[in-house]
Amino acid sequence: MNAEESKTEHKAKGKGRTPQVIFGCGRVGYAVAKELKGRGIEVIIVDIDEKKVELLKEEDFIAFVGDISGSEIISKVLSEGEPEAVFVLSNDSEVNKKAVKNVNEKLPHAYLVVRAVGPEDKEDLKELGVDVVLSIPDITAKTSIEYLERVKSRRKAKELTSMIEEIKVGKKGKKKLGIVVHDSPDSDAIASALALKQIAKHVGVSADILYRGEIGHHVNRAFVNILGIEMRRIEHEDELKEYAKLALIDATVPGANNPLPSPPEGNVNIIIDHHAANNKGSVYADFLDVRTANGATSTIMTRYLQELDIPVDKVLATALLHGIRTDTSGFKRETHPSDFSAAAFLHLKADRDLLEQLETPPMSTEMLNVVGGAILHKKIKGSYLITNVGAVANRDAIPQAADYLLNLEGISTVIVMGLCEDMVCVSGRSKDVRMNIGDAFVRAFGGIGSAGGHATMAAAQIQLGIFSGIKDKDTIIQLVEDAVSKRFLSVMKEEKSE
Repeated sequence: MNAEESKTEHKAKGKGRTPQVIFGCGRVGYAVAKELKGRGIEVIIVDIDEKKVELLKEEDFIAFVGDISGSEIISKVLSEGEPEAVFVLSNDSEVNKKAVKNVNEKLPHAYLVVRAVGPEDKEDLKELGVDVVLSIPDITAKTSIEYLERVKSRRKAKELTSMIEEIKVGKKGKKKLGIVVHDSPDSDAIASALALKQIAKHVGVSADILYRGEIGHHVNRAFVNILGIEMRRIEHEDELKEYAKLALIDATVPGANNPLPSPPEGNVNIIIDHHAANNKGSVYADFLDVRTANGATSTIMTRYLQELDIPVDKVLATALLHGIRTDTSGFKRETHPSDFSAAAFLHLKADRDLLEQLETPPMSTEMLNVVGGAILHKKIKGSYLITNVGAVANRDAIPQAADYLLNLEGISTVIVMGLCEDMVCVSGRSKDVRMNIGDAFVRAFGGIGSAGGHATMAAAQIQLGIFSGIKDKDTIIQLVEDAVSKRFLSVMKEEKSE
C-alpha cells in the first residue's frame, strides 16, 4: 500500500472532527483559511506572531501561537482533533521543510500542502513526500492567463450576439441569418450550426442551416434524421441573397467546398472554425473566430452557449457531444483540454439512448461495396496503402473506406481516391506520429486543387481539368490513380530526405 492509499484508508476509518491545519498565516495562509472557512471546513491556524493570532481569534478561527518548525506544536493541534490535511505556508523555506519533517513523523496520515518559497524548493519538497507543492508565481501566472481567456471568451460571445442582433434593424424583408456549412457536412459542422441557430433564436433572430451538396455519410444522415435537424439545400447561389447576414461554420474559406462565392466577391459576416486556413490572405469576415487548438468546432460553440447562459436542451447537447466525439475520434485525435471540458458539460444534458443510436448506425449496401472495392484494388508500398474506388455516387464513402483500411495490420497511412462527378476526391488517414498528413496533402495537392487537414486525417478535391474530355471512365480512373500516387509519394520522399 502506497502513502496515498494509506492516507485515504485512514481518512475512511477516522472518527470525530477532521479539521484542516494551516502553519504560517501570512497573506497566502490567510487567503487559504478564509476559503476553507467559507466552504464550512473547520480551520486550525498556527503562527508565531501573537498579534496576528489574536486578530484571527476575533474572526472566530481556532488559532495558536507557536513555532511551526518545532515538533511540540503538533500536540496542541492534536488536542483539537486529528487533521485531515496540513498546509505549510510560511515564507521561510527552511522553516517549511522542518515543519514537513515533523508532520510526516507525528501525522503520517495527513495530506501535506506546502508552499515552495524558491524554485529550488520544488524538488526538495517532493523528496520529502509532500502531496501538493504550491508555487505562488506559477499559480499566479496560470490563474492570470485563465482569467484573461475567460474575459476574451465572454467579450467574443457578446460581439457575436451583437452582430446577429443587427439583423433585427437591418434591411426590410431580410430578417434571417443564413448558417452555411460545407458541401458534405459532418456531425461537427451540423451540430455547430445548430448551436449558432440556438444563439440566434436567443436574441430573437430566425436562422436556416444551409448546404449545397449531399449528406452522404451514413453516420451523418442518421445524425440529421434521428435528431430531426432541419437543413435547407441550396440549389443556386442567388438563394443566399435572401439572408441579411451569412455565417460560415466549421470552414474558413468562402467558396472552398461550400456554396458561398469565393473572395473577394464573397460577403461573409461570421466565420467560426477550428481548422487553419490554407490561404490566410483570402480569409475575411466581420466576425472571425478560428481556434485551431480545439479538436472540434462544437467545442467552440459549447463555450459560446455557456458564456451566454443559453439553455441547452437534450437534442442540442447530444448533437454537440457527438460532434466533439467524432471530430476528435473519441478524444484520441488532436484533443485539447477545452474539448474534455465541453464534453463534461454536455454529457450531463445529452440523451444517452440517442447517442447510442448515432454511434452505431447501419452500413448501407453502397458503402459496403465501396469498402470492398477499396480492398480489392489496394496497392501497398511499405506501410502505405493506396487504393482507388473508382466512380462513386456518395463521396462520403471515400473517407469511410480510409478509416476502415487504417485498421489493417502493418498499415500506418492510407490514401483512398475516387471519382465524384467532375472531380477527384482524395481522403487520407495516418497513425504515423512522424508525419502530418494534412501538411502532406497541402504540399501534394494544394497547387492543383483544394487540400487540407490535420496530423492524422486529410482531404483533397481536384478538378478533372484536361481529363474531363476522356469518355472512358476506366482510363480516367487509372490516370488519376497514377497522378495522385506519384504526387503523394514524391512529397513523402522529400519529407524523409529533409
